[in-house]
Amino acid sequence: MGSVLQNADFRVIWYVGSLGEVGRRMELLVLSWLVLQLTDSYFQLGLVLAFNNLSRPMVSMFTGYIADRFPRGRILIAGQALNVLTTAALLAVIAYDFDLIKPWHVFGAVFVQGLTKAIEDPSRRTAIFDIVGQGRLVNALSLDVISNNIGKMTGPIVGGILLDTAGFMGAYVFLLVVHVSNLGLMTRLRIPSYQGPAHIEPVLRSLRVAVRYAWGSPVLVGLFYITIVMNALAFPVQQFIPAIGRDQLGVGVTLVGLLVAADGFGQLAGAGIMAITRDLRYHGRIFVLGCGGVLLIGVIFVWSPWYALTFGLLTVSGVAQSGFSTMQSAITMLATPHDMRGRMMGLLSVCIGVGTPLG
Repeated sequence: MGSVLQNADFRVIWYVGSLGEVGRRMELLVLSWLVLQLTDSYFQLGLVLAFNNLSRPMVSMFTGYIADRFPRGRILIAGQALNVLTTAALLAVIAYDFDLIKPWHVFGAVFVQGLTKAIEDPSRRTAIFDIVGQGRLVNALSLDVISNNIGKMTGPIVGGILLDTAGFMGAYVFLLVVHVSNLGLMTRLRIPSYQGPAHIEPVLRSLRVAVRYAWGSPVLVGLFYITIVMNALAFPVQQFIPAIGRDQLGVGVTLVGLLVAADGFGQLAGAGIMAITRDLRYHGRIFVLGCGGVLLIGVIFVWSPWYALTFGLLTVSGVAQSGFSTMQSAITMLATPHDMRGRMMGLLSVCIGVGTPLG
């Protein structure tokens, strides 16, 4: 792990991932709480997650193609600039007249957030490979999962506290500062340029080649199928944690934010263990064990009548999820040729986007 962190370029992209996830997770909590307060509808609360992932199956294969053909740093900057504009627009509406805010504003905002995530993910993950190389990929991806979980913990906690103390206006001002700061940090990214093949295939033909390659690989077919199942059956339940906290456990928004962050604590611990483990093997076994753990605890925790028990179960689920998330990306990239990794990460994002709205 130390040798990876000694790489200055990796540290910058690691900071970008951490700060970006703080903003994303905070925004999801704030907007989920807003919809719950506006509508008192569990169905519309679920729509927040559905709209957040709706753009993935539409654009992810194309953003994967873009990641293989264009400078990845510029792609990241373009996606983050879109985040800044969306946050500024919603903040302007809140500042002008909060009563003008309707659920469709929220659905539009989370749709754009999901779109920028679909734009950024293939480029950022493949850029990590470009920076550290194959030998240190699993350690680097474990550190990337750590950065995601720093955001997953910090974003909801800060969002809950700000909602409690400064309201939606204060929370969104802070959120805009986070997005602008991350945009500035992205300008410092230095990603080694990858020279693609001299002959550039047409877009649709290039995408067909990637799909055909994935279909011919039992490893990738199995991984993509499991990804769809997990995102349809396991992860969507986490969207209803604000409702479970408010209505079943009877806690306020600050403790709801802490509960949303619970699995992030577990993921941080699990990713930390993998990051310091040298020559980590058995990628497939870790991936499958992570899937089983998340599914099992997802069935159990919704029946818990106590806050502390619910928090503990979600933390354990996070440990399992760290194995799933790290190996999901590692297996995909290790099973794919260099010039196809962006498209394959895009295809992985499509599978996530297909499963989540269904869930």
